[in-house]
Amino acid sequence: MGDHGKPLKVFVGYDPREDVAWEVCRHSLLRHATGPIEVIPLKQPALRELGLYRRPKDATASTDFSLTRFLTPYLAADDGWAVFVDCDFLFTGDITALPSALDDDKAIYVVQHDYQPHHQVKMDGKAQTTYPRKNWSSFMVFNGRHPDVKALTPDVVNTASPAHLHRFNWVLDDASIGALDRTWNFLVGEYDRPDQLPTAIHYTNGGPWFDQWQDVDYAREWLDELRQVEAARQSAAA
Repeated sequence: MGDHGKPLKVFVGYDPREDVAWEVCRHSLLRHATGPIEVIPLKQPALRELGLYRRPKDATASTDFSLTRFLTPYLAADDGWAVFVDCDFLFTGDITALPSALDDDKAIYVVQHDYQPHHQVKMDGKAQTTYPRKNWSSFMVFNGRHPDVKALTPDVVNTASPAHLHRFNWVLDDASIGALDRTWNFLVGEYDRPDQLPTAIHYTNGGPWFDQWQDVDYAREWLDELRQVEAARQSAAA
């Protein structure tokens, strides 16, 4: 769990085109958490209103949270660990257990993917791009007390190049980038399905909330979670 019993803050990238993905991601995080957890959507309009995100609108960005994700440690305002995750994830295990396994000397932990995308087009028709450290930033665990993370201020997020941010050039020593097991960011459609259910399933090319991605690996698990979201919503409305 978070330091000294404080809730672990998990910021989820939010895009209005994928509201249902956010709802399912949030529900799965909360359902499996055994310790205190706070799940917060990163909504670009709200960040703009607060003056924390000032970059021009980017028509080439695949989501609203392509760069706002790097505001996570500033928003967490905590010397403990804080998490960012894309909304197109489904959690099948307890994220609050993760920080206790991490080394306080590291600035950040990610799954260090090394792959060539199998698909040329992703999600709602957006072109697939390939770049160094691709998808490393889709699940990040930030160490709020590390100087490199403290230096990742809103000014840096608003002025640095996307490559500088996504390739973790702001981490001064690559040895400070910790490696998580693939189970924490399992790329559906890019990796062979393992024997055991991954802890964090990432529908990186598109998930069952898109018509053309109904038959991906772990579609059933995502749809089961959606049914639980809908049942909870109906129960609350009754």
